[in-house]
Amino acid sequence: MNFQKILVPIAGVALVVLAYRFYGWAGVAAAAGALVMWVLLNFTRMMQVLRRASARPIGHVDSAVMLNARLRPGFTLLHVVAMTRALGELLSPKDEQPEVFRWTDASGSSVTCTFSGGKLTQHALFRPPAVDESAAPPPAP
Repeated sequence: MNFQKILVPIAGVALVVLAYRFYGWAGVAAAAGALVMWVLLNFTRMMQVLRRASARPIGHVDSAVMLNARLRPGFTLLHVVAMTRALGELLSPKDEQPEVFRWTDASGSSVTCTFSGGKLTQHALFRPPAVDESAAPPPAP
């Protein structure tokens, strides 16, 4: 169970109650203002990430190898979208868990990420086989 969904609202209510207990209504106003500012900062960050991602093709990343090196289990989908600056190509059925996304670069290398509950659980790098030019037949005259 995701305790963050429960603990954050409880902490917000506790902050407002403690502010009232120690500072009265002025404390409630200050605590509510701080909570609204925190929500607005997170909303602004999310909108900025999505604005940057909307300007790029879905599933494209500059370097899949560098993305693979930077990924760690536990990253949120928003964090990965911020790193790639593009939305991932959805490979799993819509609205089903776990969600699987793929980002591909210009060379054909791709990173497939699996998210469960919005958190990265695993990722895999796929690199296409290298073309051996020495085995190719000579050009015709």
